[in-house]
Amino acid sequence: MYQNKHDNYKFLLLTRLAHDTIRVGSIHTRVSLAAEQNLRAPIVSGVSRGSGEYFSRVGIGNPPREAYVIIDTGSDLSWVQCQPCTQCFTQPDPIFDPTQSTSFGSLPCNSTTCNALDESECRAGSCIYEVSYGDGSYTTGDFITETITFDGGDTIHDIAIGCGHNNDGYFTGAAGLLGLGGGSLSLPSQINATSFSYCLVDRESNSTSSLNFNTNASILPADPTLITAPLLRNPTAETFYYLGLTGLSVGGTTLSIPTRSFVIDKDGSGGVIIDTGTAVTRLESRVYELLRDEFRKGTSHLPTADEVAIFDTCYNLRGQESVEVPAVEFHFAGGKSLALPAKNYVIPVDTEGTFCLAFAPTTASMSIIGNVQQEGIRIGGEVVGATSKGKFWLWNGLKVREGEVEDEDRMAAKLLLLWAGQVIGVGCGLCCGGNVEVAKDSGVAVLGDCGDTAVRELMDVFVAVKAN
Repeated sequence: MYQNKHDNYKFLLLTRLAHDTIRVGSIHTRVSLAAEQNLRAPIVSGVSRGSGEYFSRVGIGNPPREAYVIIDTGSDLSWVQCQPCTQCFTQPDPIFDPTQSTSFGSLPCNSTTCNALDESECRAGSCIYEVSYGDGSYTTGDFITETITFDGGDTIHDIAIGCGHNNDGYFTGAAGLLGLGGGSLSLPSQINATSFSYCLVDRESNSTSSLNFNTNASILPADPTLITAPLLRNPTAETFYYLGLTGLSVGGTTLSIPTRSFVIDKDGSGGVIIDTGTAVTRLESRVYELLRDEFRKGTSHLPTADEVAIFDTCYNLRGQESVEVPAVEFHFAGGKSLALPAKNYVIPVDTEGTFCLAFAPTTASMSIIGNVQQEGIRIGGEVVGATSKGKFWLWNGLKVREGEVEDEDRMAAKLLLLWAGQVIGVGCGLCCGGNVEVAKDSGVAVLGDCGDTAVRELMDVFVAVKAN
């Protein structure tokens, strides 16, 4: 729920968008250069910690020391700040001290694991790692093995992570980073996970969702909102998860997108990745313009506002109780479509009632589905092998009573506003631990962990907008 708890809400957003732009450029540059346990860890929004990222909480070492780490499907190496610090950024939690852990182990320079690093050196026979990010952030330190503890006390031993003694950059509120990419050093690869899933809570929510390993789509109910999409591999960029996106619709109109806009080319360029570390979805410029122009047609009744940073389509919704915006859908190979909640693409950018279309263009040929568009959707990947194709599945966690869905419902999305002009988040289903049944006649969707009383109270207060 967007409650704008921070006085510097717009500053935080603009800072995050600036960082986002640099990260996207870095991703494009990287591509151009070319025993099972059911494990679970919580996921929380980083807003309460002054960050625009998403965090998970894990235990490092023995005894486990709690660490909040940024979850990143666009990175492989996991790391935490370590004592002694040559250069460390400020973190809310105590910095990990490897001398206090009985499970600490060093990695020799000639080890296969050390040689898997993109950049490494040898110091006193031990492996040293170095990672630089596109925004100027970096981490350097000992490449070690440690025990990681998940929710419920489940532990995994001898996981290779970075123990950073020299770190700086945009890691506000974090102790480090959890690499969930597809490379050999990522956490899913090291624990031989056959699948993993995650759900990103609403950015301004205090709710907790989960990161799960070795669970698959079979745990979900038979539901037409469960979407499966091909998981594609790019030999030149094994870290990234490419989805078989085939098209987009706005307000029920399928956009006339050039055939190869979402295809991975022979040189490794192009394609569509899904990334938790990028905030706003980037589309190839000509594709973005098609989406934006169609969206503007469907919102001509709304008062416009000035552009904000990377957003060129904004509206002044101050004082409005509810508005109607065109529905946006992703289409995947196999004929499956995912309708995004309105709050996932029309977002507040200040506390004055300004909302913007949360997509942006890129001059690169590769598109990126960012975390704003992923909010409230349980996203999972089932991987058959390190180099083979698997599948991704996406579930929006919402059910509509049988017989109450009409074709016109696909034409418009409901964006519910508080009296002050802020967004009410739609239900997050498995994110928050339960399904939400949404009646068409109420149009109200609430967080999945709300009780019946809260549902009734919301239905009494908020007005839903019907499709024309």
